[in-house]
Amino acid sequence: MAEAASVPFSETKAPESPERLHRGALSLVDIAASTMANIGPAYSFFFGFGLIVVTAGIAAPLTIIAAGVAVALLGNTLAQFSRAHPSTGGFITFVGKTFGGTSAVTTALLCGAGYIIAISSVLAVSGGFVSLTLNYYFGWNVPWVIFSVLLTGGAVVMMLRGVGVSTRLAGVFFGFEMLVLVVVSVVALIKNGSHISAAPFEPHNITSGFSGLAAGFPLAVYLFIGWENSAALAEETGEPRRNVPRAVFLSIALMLVAYVLFAYATVVGFHDNGGKLGAAPIPFITVAHGSLAALAVFAYLAGFTSTVGVLIAAVNSQARLIFNAGREGLIPRFIGKVSAKRQTPNNAIFVFVGIASVIIIVWLIGHLIGGHVARANMDPITFFDESGTMGTLLVLVVYFLSNLALPFYYRKFRPSEFDVIRHAILPILGMVAIAIPVYYLCKPPQPAPYDWFPWAGLGVIVVSVLYAVFLTRRDPGVGDRVGSIVADE
Repeated sequence: MAEAASVPFSETKAPESPERLHRGALSLVDIAASTMANIGPAYSFFFGFGLIVVTAGIAAPLTIIAAGVAVALLGNTLAQFSRAHPSTGGFITFVGKTFGGTSAVTTALLCGAGYIIAISSVLAVSGGFVSLTLNYYFGWNVPWVIFSVLLTGGAVVMMLRGVGVSTRLAGVFFGFEMLVLVVVSVVALIKNGSHISAAPFEPHNITSGFSGLAAGFPLAVYLFIGWENSAALAEETGEPRRNVPRAVFLSIALMLVAYVLFAYATVVGFHDNGGKLGAAPIPFITVAHGSLAALAVFAYLAGFTSTVGVLIAAVNSQARLIFNAGREGLIPRFIGKVSAKRQTPNNAIFVFVGIASVIIIVWLIGHLIGGHVARANMDPITFFDESGTMGTLLVLVVYFLSNLALPFYYRKFRPSEFDVIRHAILPILGMVAIAIPVYYLCKPPQPAPYDWFPWAGLGVIVVSVLYAVFLTRRDPGVGDRVGSIVADE
């Protein structure tokens, strides 16, 4: 009876023989390609760059560079943790292992909420992009939600078939979109050669100065979200202590260079006219049309393959975070079950996609109640901007906690390996890089609905902490289970 009393109402106590994923199924190339497919450069850039220009002006590439530097600092944190303690739980494990069970449960809820809100934008815009393409070329007005359901269903089927199959398919999609994006960018620069200048990189061209840069910072970080994908695949990766850090740094570096190229080519393609650029539905495709009409077709195809690739890669990795949280007893343990046939976290995938779908419905109802009649049709690009910003805010909190945890972890568990630069200075700089822009984003006044995002984020944090305190009191063994499953052991 005494033992039963310690188990919380949600049956979060982990089983003695934990569920294991398909170990050694992926190589360095697999997880690097999956990570960059998760980032989805075409998908992210197509739907995110316009809003960044609205906030920062033609110097929007500087916002992307600032976000890239911040993400690189975070990459150091993830790499250092992964070398020491590779885990499918990623940031949840790293924070929880350092600060204890309450912090682990809190981080699990924040991480899950942030990623699920962010992935809801992918579900919506996947169908929206297909609908937009068919409308442009054939004049068809098919509701985007139909395509979203079909594409999401297809992606889920691929993920249930196994991590190897779905990851490599996402990698193929990534290769195609990158080829198209680079070709279009180079052609655009050649076509508009007379307008090439350093203007997009001059700080005085940032609208409203630092506050303008900060306003677009969360969405610029969202362009990179997925860079941490490889950590969640650690258990299924050969030599994770070596390959995960390599995949992290390779992905961040390549994506930063690529985004700067795409951003610069887009600004040049609009002849440094920030007003027209920010008003364009998808600026990069407008540039492709203006450079060579045939390129626009491939740009649309790249957007489609990118969106599907993000669907597969993002849900694959991020669902594994909540799978591991369920496996270790931080959230209901049914989420931590794997398929006996293919060793895939089916329940976590269904929960992840299911909640994201509900968020889209709730967002629509919220707009209707709030009187946003013009948005009653739930324009997927508008939804992308809003859900991407809200989800990123929560993920940024997790990033901040991970940077905070790194020096304490190494001083506590690996004091002989502690390095002042890698384990103290860089994570502190990472916290600063996150905190300052987020402050300006939350500082009033903000336009609706962004003005209530900070309050919504604070509400999620408070609820997460309260639940974490409640859970750890009912199940004191939570802290001991965090990080108990090491990827290569």
